[in-house]
Amino acid sequence: MSFWSALSAESRETFWRSLQALTATRIVISLVLLAYLAFDQKGVARAGHHLYTETCIAYLALAGAFVLASVYVRKHFLMQVVVQIAVDIAVISVLFMAAEASRGSLVILYLFPLAGAAILAPRLLALFSAALVTLFLLIDSLYQVFLGMAGMPLTQAGLYGAAFFAIVMVVSRLAAKLIRQEELAARHGADLKIQQAINQIIIADVDDGILVVDRDGHIFAGNPAAQHMLGLANGDSGFALSGVPALEPVAHAFSEWQRQVGPAAGGPRAAFVTVKPYRDSGGGDAGTAAWSGRRDLAAHLKLRFARVDTVDEASERCVIFLQDVTAIENQAQELKLASMGRLTASIAHEVRNPLSAIGHATALLAEDLHEPGQARLLKIVGDNVARVNRMVEDILQLSRKVQPNGDPLLLGPFLNELKAEFDETQGVANDIVWLGNTGAVPVRFDALHLREVLINLLTNALRYASGGEGSIRVYVVTDAAGGMELHVQDDGPGITPDVRAHLFEPFYTTSSKGTGLGLYLARELCLNNAAMLDYEYRFDASGFGVRKASGRFVISFAQPLGARGATSNRKATT
Repeated sequence: MSFWSALSAESRETFWRSLQALTATRIVISLVLLAYLAFDQKGVARAGHHLYTETCIAYLALAGAFVLASVYVRKHFLMQVVVQIAVDIAVISVLFMAAEASRGSLVILYLFPLAGAAILAPRLLALFSAALVTLFLLIDSLYQVFLGMAGMPLTQAGLYGAAFFAIVMVVSRLAAKLIRQEELAARHGADLKIQQAINQIIIADVDDGILVVDRDGHIFAGNPAAQHMLGLANGDSGFALSGVPALEPVAHAFSEWQRQVGPAAGGPRAAFVTVKPYRDSGGGDAGTAAWSGRRDLAAHLKLRFARVDTVDEASERCVIFLQDVTAIENQAQELKLASMGRLTASIAHEVRNPLSAIGHATALLAEDLHEPGQARLLKIVGDNVARVNRMVEDILQLSRKVQPNGDPLLLGPFLNELKAEFDETQGVANDIVWLGNTGAVPVRFDALHLREVLINLLTNALRYASGGEGSIRVYVVTDAAGGMELHVQDDGPGITPDVRAHLFEPFYTTSSKGTGLGLYLARELCLNNAAMLDYEYRFDASGFGVRKASGRFVISFAQPLGARGATSNRKATT
């Protein structure tokens, strides 16, 4: 039984299937023997005619019983094999003795049980079966010689026996090799199942989201983290990223990665997107209908892409790794604000008073010193005093959580007035800042807070824009459900992903003249007014007349006060 107990469950199942095939073959052989009796009775001796017939019928009945046993009695495998091989050898030997002229053809039937024993039984048992058959042929040949009857020559019987031994050895070795390979495959299969189970646990519990998509952006699978980040319901798949309005930033980033890096290169590239709440108006296309997740999700995500090596392009798959960096950004800001809180307590007396003294002294010196070199040095001192004072004002402003004014604000008159003031104070041409659609529905935003936010965004845009006509664009976008967004975009180079990762952190700046607090203050003011400020990468098809990937600052307002009339005014605001 050590032979059977050493096998794996998969190999045992294979042996049972092989035994069932052997029993089915036995039925076919018994039917062929009966047909042989009906069509060629001359080959059977008259004296053994009834013995031949009865033996074939009994063999057919036993074959049917063996089939039932191998199917329904799934135990004692080796015992079933031994009994069946013994019956095969006994039946063939009886038929061999009952025949005279056709003995040579019946000897070939011994290959059936011997080959079965070589495949299904241990090698020692198979060799023992071959030895029994060889002894029977030799004894029958000697008996025929002793009686003086014409039978199988002794030499021929010995050759048959040698051939049977050789066949059993070859088939047994081949079967043993196949068994070892199947055992190895079974072990590898078990290891693979374990590894797959481990991978499923890791993928299910990992904090990063994982999406599997094809080259057209159709979702095949996603782990729970990705479903949570993107607002997908459990099991949502089969639809394209570009078919869902809320997931368009992810689709654009994926398309941009394919265009710039290319799937053939397979190099990962980071991208930052914002998945904003999607307010469905009740219509929606087929892609939107397939997305059954939440509509109130907003997340700032870092995306990385990788290509899966496949055999052909038709089965090409890509993996999108999603990391929610909102918590990381908030944690970094909390650490900086904690240290800034301690600084704010003493900054008024320890910094502002010396700054005021330095500034006053610089102004007095400027009245008495008129040489160009001295004036230049005084200007440097004055500029740095103003810069430090501006930083102090920004830091103190962080500690003042002013409650916003809740009155409705129409963006049209407000933006026109702001543009005129900005053009005058910055000394820029009237056509540099272009105002597009300004919406017809009032928004919830304090006018003073929105002015400070937009002045900050326009100042940054003016620093990087080309200065040509319409190089800075300000316009309102209204979605199908009435949600309003204010976009501020320039034609300068976009912000790199590395800078984007720290864009709204306090004291982070890429300019030697900046304090690193402007964008942070702008976002805080937006949050105080139930709005959101973010920088989005978009694929601009019409903004500046050139189809190119660009970025823009986007202020997402709270639900408009006139949301009920948004549907009627939609055509006027798009």
